Amino acid sequence: MAIRSLEDARDRDLVRRVGSGDEGAFRTLFRRYGPLAKAVSLRLVRQAFMAEEIVQEAFLALWRDPTAYREELGSFRGWLLATVHHRAVDMVRREEAQRRRAGEPERDEAPDVGQTVVDQVHLDETRTRVRQAMAELPEPQRQVVDMMYFQGKSQSAIAAELALPLGTVKSRTLLAMRRLRTALSEENE
Repeated sequence: MAIRSLEDARDRDLVRRVGSGDEGAFRTLFRRYGPLAKAVSLRLVRQAFMAEEIVQEAFLALWRDPTAYREELGSFRGWLLATVHHRAVDMVRREEAQRRRAGEPERDEAPDVGQTVVDQVHLDETRTRVRQAMAELPEPQRQVVDMMYFQGKSQSAIAAELALPLGTVKSRTLLAMRRLRTALSEENE
């Protein structure tokens, strides 16, 4: 309990410093709570890029208006995670509303069994073609695509993990996507 109180006091101090424009304090809070906030968001939206966007929006809101966090109502950690949770729920609701407007079936509707079988066969064929096209990529390009699309990492995270400039990661991604598009379109013809 004492450790949590000490952490809460440190967080409150950091938020006050953010209020006076201290970028270092902001970075400290982001490093401390960014991964946890992303995990909360990812649990709700289930897509890494959306979860990252929600976390960025929450921290941007803190940077713009640190007074939104009110110490007397609870810990900064609790406030931040509640903010992320609310933003994630809002995004899920927006996505559902867009799906309804677009005429896509509700998730609770029973799918057409015949269409489900056709879709599964098509999906299996597509997966096989994508795997074959991925195998043809040069290793550096394949590694970046795998990390980004199959491990859910951002280009910045990939650059840091591989100790590469961000521009290199972006160019490898672009080249890989062009090769994949060409390979997959040639197979369709």
